[in-house]
Amino acid sequence: MKLLLCLLLPAAISAAAAEERTFFAFDDINLAWQHNLKLTLVPATKHPDNPVLRRGPPGAPDHGHAVLYGTVLKTGDTFRMWYLGMVEKEMKAGQAPGWWRPMLYAESKDGVHWTKPDLGLVEFNGSKENNICLIEGEVFSMTRVNDFLSVLHEPDEPDPAKRYKCAFIAHMPVEDVKGGRSKIGPNEKRWGAFVTATSADGLKWKCVGDRPVNAGGERFEVSGLYRFGDFYYATGQLLSPWSWRTDGGDVGRVTLAYRSPDFVQWSQAKAFALARAGQLAEPPVKGQQGHMGAGIWNRGNVLVGLNGMWQDAGQPPPKGKNWNYGVHIDLGLVISHDGVHFREPVPGFKIIPRGNEGEWDDIAILQGHAFMNEGEQTMIWYSHWDTGGQLKNMDIGLATLRRDGFGYLSPKIEDNDAHFITSPFVAEKIALNVDGVSQESPLSLQLLDHLDHPLEGFTATLTESGVHQVVRWQKPLPKDKRVALRANFPENSSARVYAIYLDD
Repeated sequence: MKLLLCLLLPAAISAAAAEERTFFAFDDINLAWQHNLKLTLVPATKHPDNPVLRRGPPGAPDHGHAVLYGTVLKTGDTFRMWYLGMVEKEMKAGQAPGWWRPMLYAESKDGVHWTKPDLGLVEFNGSKENNICLIEGEVFSMTRVNDFLSVLHEPDEPDPAKRYKCAFIAHMPVEDVKGGRSKIGPNEKRWGAFVTATSADGLKWKCVGDRPVNAGGERFEVSGLYRFGDFYYATGQLLSPWSWRTDGGDVGRVTLAYRSPDFVQWSQAKAFALARAGQLAEPPVKGQQGHMGAGIWNRGNVLVGLNGMWQDAGQPPPKGKNWNYGVHIDLGLVISHDGVHFREPVPGFKIIPRGNEGEWDDIAILQGHAFMNEGEQTMIWYSHWDTGGQLKNMDIGLATLRRDGFGYLSPKIEDNDAHFITSPFVAEKIALNVDGVSQESPLSLQLLDHLDHPLEGFTATLTESGVHQVVRWQKPLPKDKRVALRANFPENSSARVYAIYLDD
């Protein structure tokens, strides 16, 4: 059993994460074998109360903006959000120039209505009655968050003080960078440093080490943090001259990944993790980039997430306008099976599009690490970015889908039968997320051995739709034996299969 699971799962995924594996409809590795089927991706529905978390009043730490350069998790019955505010003035002398974007915290019971609790941790405008998280470190500029932050919760971590982990960008003076700056790229006066910290409660943080973890390497705009297999991974963006295509050619914003076995020592080498299809074409599609890596949802056997689909403005900005005036960003779907390499199942498809002209999120939208299955729906939080530099409507919104309903498989030619065969697996229970089945239009299921031979006595029929329809077999599934699932669609079937769930 252990050897077999190693073939299907990264080596060090926790027992909790491995209890259920998900084969999504857009998983072209585990659902590679298909006959007469097509994939239809489904755009998310934006919540009617958007934005669900707005920036604060004058004098609040999020008056400049409230942006989900951050994370949403759920512990117990409470949704917990870490996001970035914006403050115009410096708090202390000696910091790198620019705005201060503090790590802020909010809570909710339903994911729609949020409160900003007074944490009493950081003095701001003469008071500690605010929702600013405390970050401590030996070099002050390390604790001054400037950009993306990603929070990871590991309740099984042996050290209680490290059960929450985070990564963020601090734009630091070069003299604060241990080892100096890299020779790659221009000689900047300040550095986009990749900083990590740990916490017992997610509110009071201590930086890991006395300098940024990517010291001695290139600048790095980190945006993601997750554990997959034996390593922690930090993903984020760079562009030329700090990054390049695998053939050495210049490239716009692409996703890179660094790794660490212990959250302390990080690789100097990096992996080229994701580029949009047009960026790798020859010649590249003009103005196409991928913004800030990917917002990640770790589903144990697979990572799914959102990538910012950046498109340059069609012409240079008018005089006096912001440098990225006219840039538009929608959010596209990505998937990874190894924690390193990501791809778009349907390049260019907008799972969450920016709003129509005049709507609150009509310019550019930003992904966070903010996914949750709640009841029969998937909740995804995101935020708006005014690339014109006027901080218009820079708040946080919510979009929803049918639970795990990013997309579905259905017959392409209606008056013909269809089927798919999964990759081999070991499981104790199988369930399907399916719609459009009935007594008149059932979905017939069959177990196969690893060589595609039918297993005697393992047939079943699904006649009811639902997000988690358990398959009832005539006898228990074979223990410690690799099997595959074949799902058969009859002619003129209206069935839609969104996902397959495997319980270990």
